[in-house]
Amino acid sequence: MLAEFGGFLEKIIVSTWNMLNSSSPWIIFSFLVAGLLHEFLKPEKIQKTAIGSGKISGVFWTTISGMFIPICSCGTIPLGISMYYSGAYLGPTLAFMTSTPMINPIALLLAYGLLGKEIATIYLITGFVAPMVIGMIANKFAGNELHIGLRNKEIKQTTLETDEDEEDDSVSPEPLIQLEFEEPGFWDKIKSGMRWSFTELSVTICKYTVSGMLIAGLIFNVVPQSFIQDYLGQPGVVSLLGITVIAALMYVCAVGHIPFIAALVASGAAPGVAITFLMAGAGTNIPELLTISKMIGKRAMIMYFAMVVIISNIVGYLTNRLLMPGFTPVLDYNQTQHTISYANKMIISFPDWAQHISSVILICYAIYALYKYIKGKTTNKAAV
Repeated sequence: MLAEFGGFLEKIIVSTWNMLNSSSPWIIFSFLVAGLLHEFLKPEKIQKTAIGSGKISGVFWTTISGMFIPICSCGTIPLGISMYYSGAYLGPTLAFMTSTPMINPIALLLAYGLLGKEIATIYLITGFVAPMVIGMIANKFAGNELHIGLRNKEIKQTTLETDEDEEDDSVSPEPLIQLEFEEPGFWDKIKSGMRWSFTELSVTICKYTVSGMLIAGLIFNVVPQSFIQDYLGQPGVVSLLGITVIAALMYVCAVGHIPFIAALVASGAAPGVAITFLMAGAGTNIPELLTISKMIGKRAMIMYFAMVVIISNIVGYLTNRLLMPGFTPVLDYNQTQHTISYANKMIISFPDWAQHISSVILICYAIYALYKYIKGKTTNKAAV
């Protein structure tokens, strides 16, 4: 009994480690970019742009930019959170976090070669429309999380200025001397951004990302891959809602899972299954949902997840209505091999050693976050 439990834990750890390896280099890269965004895109600057407002144009531009970045959903977490806490509205933030993992040029190329031009065209349209709809609905129905990142910074700054004024008034009634501060240089800004990203943002993000990966690893072993493949391979049994739930629980990369989806469609699964699986799977996963819930708000997470599920089911249903009956899967071996070969040349792959080192870094950040949490609880109890 104990040996079986140990073997089960080992499988969970291995699954979690494999998922971390596939995303950790991109997460580290996202920390680098997030640090630059935090330092060079100040709230007062973003507030003057469409991204820092409820305008549709802000949702549009973040959707378009996300469609050209080939990063998985976990890799978008640092970028999206950095945008939000730098002053971006919730709508543009969620639109970016949806479009980036859902579709990119490499995934679109693979979809065209392996799934056919009909599904690829629907995939392209959906990859643009879905983030736009999610962003606009988020801006419309969000509560205090609509702009909570900038609001928190303003409240904190106001409190600091008030405290300073009170302290100065108590010391001297004379007018304060306005000191001029030298604007930090280019390299100083980069150092400041990297310091913030790799000492503050990374600790918080990794706490939720690694724990989410552990949950995903548990689910992956409780619900084995063979069961999922058998279920999806039976077009008379599979439902769009069922595929949505399965895709959301799995860790899905649009580029990596298109060949898997193409095999299912070739074996008889409905074409709507492909679109629904790509949207729900690439657009959501446990680490991303957990991070949004903790760092933006539960209502934002529920709203985001619900919209992805609803839209992916609607698009899957419409795809089946448009293409069935009479849909013929792509079975041209030469075209398929040519597409895969061309796509592989475009994919940025990291060596194994870089994946392992990146995963170890994320785990160390998560352990440090756990240490800070336990230390804080212990200190609070001692104070009481």
